[in-house]
Amino acid sequence: MSSELEKAMLTIVQIFHKYSGHKCKLKKADLKDLINNEMSQFVLKIRDKDTLDLLFSDLDQNGDREIDFQEFIPLIAMVTSACHGLFMTEQNH
Repeated sequence: MSSELEKAMLTIVQIFHKYSGHKCKLKKADLKDLINNEMSQFVLKIRDKDTLDLLFSDLDQNGDREIDFQEFIPLIAMVTSACHGLFMTEQNH
């Protein structure tokens, strides 16, 4: 029986593969769709090209113009950390 954390980790992997497909890499449009469809409660929808370009270049560490899973994980960590900060702020009020 998987723990709640293990289920969450598996969900992250499954969502990445839902958008990256068999190539296991996200193009800009894939990343935009993933964020807008799967993270819309935690991240503002990406509407403009400049925001997408900046985020994509920050994540694309090897400069191949695709985001692999290892490059994707920092986005998950950053958003999760920000959510934790909001949760802690709400708990202290």
